Amino acid sequence: MAATARSVLEVAVSWLFANAKGRDAKSFYTRPALASFTEQSITVTSPDCGASGSKLGVDYTQDGSGKFPALQWSAPPETAAQVKEWLLVSEDPDAPLPTPIIHGIYTAIPASKTSVDADDFAVVDQAKALMKGGFHYGRSRNGMPYIPPRPLMNHGPHRYFFMVIALNEGLGPGLLTAETTRDQVAEAIEGKVVGWGMWIGVAERKWE
Repeated sequence: MAATARSVLEVAVSWLFANAKGRDAKSFYTRPALASFTEQSITVTSPDCGASGSKLGVDYTQDGSGKFPALQWSAPPETAAQVKEWLLVSEDPDAPLPTPIIHGIYTAIPASKTSVDADDFAVVDQAKALMKGGFHYGRSRNGMPYIPPRPLMNHGPHRYFFMVIALNEGLGPGLLTAETTRDQVAEAIEGKVVGWGMWIGVAERKWE
């Protein structure tokens, strides 16, 4: 009964906020640090989920194991030659909130690393916010290292942006913490971005 009541409430909220979607204009890629990059120059793919815009299987959502989708990326030679580290940001721009929900932010990804898989996101040192893949995690909306997709029931498809940003200068150690926010990172990378790209996964939950 409790689960049914929650579903009814969730569907009611979805109905009330049916048009509260598409906060793309406030996504991370619109921040001043990326303002001069009107086109994506980095190609991002997901070998296990398919082309950008593909539906995320249940294993990649909170209804399943919630694993992070494997990603691969490549940059033009002139961009790759400048990269000191990569930044990875995951957002849901279709949540019924004023700004996209931050699902995960990952800093200090080594320049030599151009792919990630689910195993990379295991936390190996919580005090240092360090993950198995050799990079750090910042603050998501609920403070977890990664929030798997769980769109509101009957709110329609939600897109999940996975943005890879190339930096020509690394972030300082003071920003490699679990409390580092999206806004702090966005400010810190101004003048350091040399390119970016995005892969989109789609998830939807229906009460049937």
